[in-house]
Amino acid sequence: MIPARYSATRFPGKLMQDLGGKSVIRRTYEATVATNLFDDVIVVTDSSIIYNEIVDHGGKAIMSIKEHECGSDRIAEAVENLDIDIVINVQGDEPFTEEASLRKLIEVFKEDHDKQVDLASLMVHITDEDEINNPNTVKVIVDQNNFALYFSRSPIPYPRDKNVNTTYYKHKGVYAFRKQAILDFYRLPMLTLEASEKIECIRYLEYGKRIKMVETHVQGVEIDTPEDLERAKKLWK
Repeated sequence: MIPARYSATRFPGKLMQDLGGKSVIRRTYEATVATNLFDDVIVVTDSSIIYNEIVDHGGKAIMSIKEHECGSDRIAEAVENLDIDIVINVQGDEPFTEEASLRKLIEVFKEDHDKQVDLASLMVHITDEDEINNPNTVKVIVDQNNFALYFSRSPIPYPRDKNVNTTYYKHKGVYAFRKQAILDFYRLPMLTLEASEKIECIRYLEYGKRIKMVETHVQGVEIDTPEDLERAKKLWK
C-alpha cells in the first residue's frame, strides 16, 4: 500500500512534482511494483488528482472514504475487509524504493515464528551533523535486538559525553505491519508523545507494540521539502 495525500504540510503538492518526466507518486508506485515482491500494489489516497494520476497510467488506486490524520489510518481503512496477513506501507514520497530493503522487511515476519513482532521498519546510519539536527529527519534509537525504543525529530541520543562514539539512525518511511497491528492503530486514540512529535509510529510504542528495525544502507531521498526535490532530481540523473 502507498498512502498519498496531495496537500502535504511541509511541501504542498509534492507528490505531483516532476521527477525525471514523471510525478513523484508515479515514480514511487512504479519502483514498488518493479520489486516484484508483492501480490498487489495499491495507492490509497484522499486526492482525486493522485487517484487519476495512478489509474490513468495503468496503476491501482483506492480513494479513502473518510478523512485521516496519517497514512496508517488511511491504509487501515483500505485493508480492513481484505484477506491479507502482512501489509507493506511505502510512503508516496519514496521514489528510490528498492527491492533489497523491502525484502529485508518481509524476512522479519518469515523468521518471526512466535509472532513477537507487530511491525517492522527501516533505518539508515547517518553521520551528517545537519541531518542529525534537522527536525524533518526522524531519528530512532533501538535496543540490543534492534527493537525501537523511541523516535524523535530531535537528535537521539543526546551527545552529552562527547567522548562516546554515538551512532545515529534515520527512520525511513517504510513499514511492514501485521494486519491486526494496523487495525489496532486505527482504533486507538492519539496520545501526547505522538501529538507532540507528529510521528505516527510513536503511537505503536505508546500502546506497547513491538517495532523491529532493520538497517539498510540505501540512503535515497524522501521528498519533504523543495530542497529534497532538487536533491532527488540530481540523484535521479
